Amino acid sequence: MSQIHPTALIASSATIDETAVIGPYCIVGDEVTIGAHTVLHRHVVVARLTRIGQHNQIYQFASIGEDPQDLKYAGERTWLEIGDYNTIREACSLHRGTVQDKSLTKIGNHNLLMVNTHVAHDCSIGDHNVVANNVGIAGHVRIGNHTIIGGNSGIHQFCKVDDYSLVGGASLILKDVAAFTMVSGNPAHAHGLNIEGMRRKGWTQQTIDKLRQAYVTVFRSGLTTAQALAVLQEELPKEPKIQLLIDSLQHSERGVVR
Repeated sequence: MSQIHPTALIASSATIDETAVIGPYCIVGDEVTIGAHTVLHRHVVVARLTRIGQHNQIYQFASIGEDPQDLKYAGERTWLEIGDYNTIREACSLHRGTVQDKSLTKIGNHNLLMVNTHVAHDCSIGDHNVVANNVGIAGHVRIGNHTIIGGNSGIHQFCKVDDYSLVGGASLILKDVAAFTMVSGNPAHAHGLNIEGMRRKGWTQQTIDKLRQAYVTVFRSGLTTAQALAVLQEELPKEPKIQLLIDSLQHSERGVVR
């Protein structure tokens, strides 16, 4: 049987795995699903229409699955999905999607959302990301995998933050952040590659050197994006990770932070 504290309020339509833990003064609303071994520590609100996977840790005063802060929202049935092994710290707010997008806000697996992170409607966050304290992620933002977003940063709506990138603290992101890049400032500018992150993951020096070469081609050579893409595709085709950088450039709709 689920470990539900007697002070918790659970809607009759909620589904809670028998191994989940619901702590004191938590509220779990209509059509919420909570998976195995997930823990709501205390004073957590999961509003409604939210699916939470396994082995998540959610701390006090987090507001999960609340209505989107969008003037177009008119009470439609939209959802928030949270994967497995995430840590959601105090006072985070994660809102459901809107029908103007895919009716879904989605958080992947193995993410750390630190204190007071805000994830707005229709965002998509991948796996193994670290989002530091007081980060504001506006609506329709896409965050890839293995990124780090520094504290007190803000990400403009519809921007993308691609894989293995790093956003420095107190940065304002108004354009897309290309894979592997390290950006910071207000507004943000590119300052190189996330080399330390690559080394921590055990990437070879050869891979890092090729990515450095690709970075110089894109960000420091004076070439247009189209010209830089042509160089990357012709001269550096043997390094698979460079394809992530190529994809960042090709799929960017707002332009990339330079």
